[in-house]
Amino acid sequence: MDRVEFEQLVAEALETIPEALLEKVENLQVVVEDHPTPYQLRKAGIRRGTLLGLYEGVPRTVRTTNYALVPPDKITIFQEPIEMFCRTRQEIRECVARTVRHEIAHHFGLSDARLRELGAY
Repeated sequence: MDRVEFEQLVAEALETIPEALLEKVENLQVVVEDHPTPYQLRKAGIRRGTLLGLYEGVPRTVRTTNYALVPPDKITIFQEPIEMFCRTRQEIRECVARTVRHEIAHHFGLSDARLRELGAY
Protein backbone atom coordinates (compact mmCIF):
# COMPACT_ATOMS: atom_id res chain seq x y z
CA MET A 1 0.00 0.00 0.00
CA ASP A 2 1.42 3.39 -0.85
CA ARG A 3 1.91 6.10 1.80
CA VAL A 4 -0.94 8.31 0.59
CA GLU A 5 -3.47 5.48 0.84
CA PHE A 6 -2.18 4.50 4.28
CA GLU A 7 -2.37 8.10 5.51
CA GLN A 8 -5.95 8.21 4.25
CA LEU A 9 -6.74 5.21 6.47
CA VAL A 10 -5.28 7.08 9.45
CA ALA A 11 -7.38 10.14 8.60
CA GLU A 12 -10.49 7.97 8.31
CA ALA A 13 -9.72 6.39 11.68
CA LEU A 14 -9.46 9.83 13.27
CA GLU A 15 -12.83 10.74 11.78
CA THR A 16 -14.42 7.83 13.67
CA ILE A 17 -13.41 9.29 17.05
CA PRO A 18 -16.54 10.80 18.64
CA GLU A 19 -16.71 14.58 18.20
CA ALA A 20 -17.13 15.14 21.95
CA LEU A 21 -13.80 13.39 22.52
CA LEU A 22 -12.01 15.08 19.62
CA GLU A 23 -12.98 18.46 21.05
CA LYS A 24 -10.89 17.56 24.11
CA VAL A 25 -7.79 16.65 22.08
CA GLU A 26 -5.23 19.36 22.61
CA ASN A 27 -1.75 20.03 21.25
CA LEU A 28 -1.48 16.74 19.36
CA GLN A 29 -0.15 15.79 15.97
CA VAL A 30 -0.61 12.42 14.26
CA VAL A 31 2.02 11.23 11.80
CA VAL A 32 2.83 8.13 9.79
CA GLU A 33 6.32 6.65 9.65
CA ASP A 34 7.58 3.51 7.94
CA HIS A 35 8.79 1.84 11.13
CA PRO A 36 9.86 2.72 14.67
CA THR A 37 13.39 3.85 15.36
CA PRO A 38 15.56 1.92 17.82
CA TYR A 39 15.03 4.81 20.27
CA GLN A 40 11.24 4.54 19.96
CA LEU A 41 11.38 0.77 20.52
CA ARG A 42 13.49 1.26 23.66
CA LYS A 43 11.22 4.04 24.88
CA ALA A 44 8.21 1.75 24.44
CA GLY A 45 10.04 -1.04 26.29
CA ILE A 46 9.99 -3.37 23.30
CA ARG A 47 12.91 -5.69 22.72
CA ARG A 48 11.11 -8.17 20.52
CA GLY A 49 7.77 -7.86 18.91
CA THR A 50 5.95 -5.32 16.91
CA LEU A 51 5.18 -1.69 17.62
CA LEU A 52 2.19 -0.52 15.59
CA GLY A 53 1.84 2.94 17.10
CA LEU A 54 3.38 5.17 19.73
CA TYR A 55 2.14 8.09 21.82
CA GLU A 56 4.83 10.52 22.95
CA GLY A 57 3.90 13.46 25.12
CA VAL A 58 2.23 14.62 28.30
CA PRO A 59 -1.15 12.94 28.83
CA ARG A 60 -4.07 15.27 29.45
CA THR A 61 -4.60 13.81 32.92
CA VAL A 62 -1.18 14.94 34.18
CA ARG A 63 -1.01 18.39 32.62
CA THR A 64 -1.00 21.27 35.07
CA THR A 65 -1.47 25.00 34.73
CA ASN A 66 2.27 25.14 34.01
CA TYR A 67 1.72 23.23 30.76
CA ALA A 68 2.60 25.87 28.19
CA LEU A 69 4.97 26.47 25.31
CA VAL A 70 5.67 22.77 24.81
CA PRO A 71 5.91 20.98 21.49
CA PRO A 72 2.82 19.03 20.47
CA ASP A 73 2.27 15.53 21.74
CA LYS A 74 2.84 13.07 18.94
CA ILE A 75 1.10 9.91 17.84
CA THR A 76 3.08 7.92 15.30
CA ILE A 77 1.41 5.14 13.33
CA PHE A 78 3.94 2.71 11.83
CA GLN A 79 3.00 1.53 8.36
CA GLU A 80 5.39 -1.38 7.80
CA PRO A 81 4.65 -3.28 11.03
CA ILE A 82 0.91 -2.91 10.44
CA GLU A 83 1.23 -4.18 6.88
CA MET A 84 3.37 -7.11 8.05
CA PHE A 85 0.85 -7.93 10.79
CA CYS A 86 -2.19 -7.89 8.46
CA ARG A 87 -3.07 -10.01 5.45
CA THR A 88 -5.73 -7.96 3.67
CA ARG A 89 -6.56 -4.31 3.09
CA GLN A 90 -9.58 -4.69 5.35
CA GLU A 91 -7.38 -6.03 8.16
CA ILE A 92 -5.02 -3.09 7.63
CA ARG A 93 -7.98 -0.67 7.86
CA GLU A 94 -9.19 -2.29 11.11
CA CYS A 95 -5.70 -2.42 12.62
CA VAL A 96 -5.08 1.24 11.81
CA ALA A 97 -8.40 2.20 13.42
CA ARG A 98 -7.63 0.14 16.55
CA THR A 99 -4.13 1.58 16.79
CA VAL A 100 -5.32 5.17 16.40
CA ARG A 101 -7.97 4.67 19.12
CA HIS A 102 -5.38 3.04 21.37
CA GLU A 103 -2.90 5.91 21.02
CA ILE A 104 -5.64 8.54 21.48
CA ALA A 105 -6.51 6.75 24.73
CA HIS A 106 -2.90 7.27 25.87
CA HIS A 107 -3.29 10.99 25.12
CA PHE A 108 -6.13 10.97 27.65
CA GLY A 109 -4.01 9.18 30.24
CA LEU A 110 -5.22 5.59 29.85
CA SER A 111 -2.42 3.07 30.36
CA ASP A 112 -2.09 -0.25 28.58
CA ALA A 113 -3.09 -1.99 31.82
CA ARG A 114 -6.24 0.12 32.13
CA LEU A 115 -7.12 -0.49 28.49
CA ARG A 116 -6.83 -4.24 29.13
CA GLU A 117 -9.10 -3.89 32.17
CA LEU A 118 -11.65 -2.09 30.01
CA GLY A 119 -11.49 -4.88 27.43
CA ALA A 120 -10.11 -2.60 24.74
CA TYR A 121 -7.69 -5.36 23.70
